[in-house]
Amino acid sequence: MSLSFADIDRLAHLARLGLEPHEHERLRMQLNDFFGIVEKMRSVDTTGIIPLAHPVDIMADVALRLRDDVASEPNQREANQHNAPALENGLFLVPRVIE
Repeated sequence: MSLSFADIDRLAHLARLGLEPHEHERLRMQLNDFFGIVEKMRSVDTTGIIPLAHPVDIMADVALRLRDDVASEPNQREANQHNAPALENGLFLVPRVIE
């Protein structure tokens, strides 16, 4: 798979990127290099290859060092809403953006 300049223009438009002309060529080359690597990886015959260990398998054997999920900060709703322009029932009121 190889991308053309039209493909790069379309991708840039969809991503809302304002690319300079020299950036088009650089991006096209980088993406084509990436697709080349993917094609090389796809061409490798992995028939009969046993997959390596998955990190998730190891994580099941190791105790996770996570702290307890306990609230440690006091509720400061009133202080945080002190400068709010409009409140109702303890919630911020914002302008309607969708009609």
